[in-house]
Amino acid sequence: MAEAVFRVVQAGPLVSVQDGGRPGMMRFGVPASGGMDRKALALANLAVGQPEGAPVIEVSLGGLTLECLSGRVSVAVTGGAFVVEAGGRRAASWQVVTIKAGETFTIRRGHWGAWAYLAFAGALQAPRWLGSAATLASSNLGGGVLKAGQEWVVAEANLLPPRDLPRPVSARPRRRLHVVMGPQAHCFAPEALEAFAAGPWFLTPQGDRMGVRLKGPALALGDALSIPSEPIVRGSVQVAGDGVPVVLLADHQTTGGYPKIATVLDDDLDSFAQLRPGDGVSFAPIGAAEAAALGRFRAERWADYKARMRDRMRGSPD
Repeated sequence: MAEAVFRVVQAGPLVSVQDGGRPGMMRFGVPASGGMDRKALALANLAVGQPEGAPVIEVSLGGLTLECLSGRVSVAVTGGAFVVEAGGRRAASWQVVTIKAGETFTIRRGHWGAWAYLAFAGALQAPRWLGSAATLASSNLGGGVLKAGQEWVVAEANLLPPRDLPRPVSARPRRRLHVVMGPQAHCFAPEALEAFAAGPWFLTPQGDRMGVRLKGPALALGDALSIPSEPIVRGSVQVAGDGVPVVLLADHQTTGGYPKIATVLDDDLDSFAQLRPGDGVSFAPIGAAEAAALGRFRAERWADYKARMRDRMRGSPD
């Protein structure tokens, strides 16, 4: 059966294997992990005929260069507007291209976006942990962080016609985030709540797959540090003792005792993850009922978009 073998020439920090994650494990103290931009990961897989949660390579701003040692396989790149070079041919993200033996394949930062996703028209042979290839960066469990010199095998390698991929509007970085205040909003002084909603806020370089610190007005905690440790969800805006908020992301801890001033609408998080350090962001508080309605509406649109993507991939190339 056809396979393609790749060697890692260069991989930036936090370039790792990710998939749909390991949901349902947080009660055992295991983060869900998975893609920082889950939608881009799913669309990369759908573009090459793989299940939307199949293992891919998640590429950070540090970039990635692979050398194809043998075989050939088609790949899709989604996520931010990264620059792609395949066999000396310059391309862009949101495309399907084919790589063959003797060629190098490079993904590097472009005009916008923080993460790119490389999916293969075949099965990326990656280690699993607790049933998932998603890499927990703090422990390197799962598929693992990519290092120069490693070799990776793609089994059942297939070839697809080259094509541009439709990029949804939601793929762009989202600078205005809908939030539901709480669960500890009542622990903050009114002026802290007003400052949180007013901003301005900017992403700092102090960020990774666990979360990102924001720069802006200090949020006075009052007696909020007296709460007991409790479960945390992706999208929690946690405020430490220094009054600095942190938006928790894919590899977030499962419990914590710092207060959460707000929780970001889950559907906003994928686009938020594509922001870079220095980018500005604002928060738009909404009620729980409005958040649920907006979430359902967006979920329906997302399901429709994926169905159209599948139909498009089954059809003739553009």
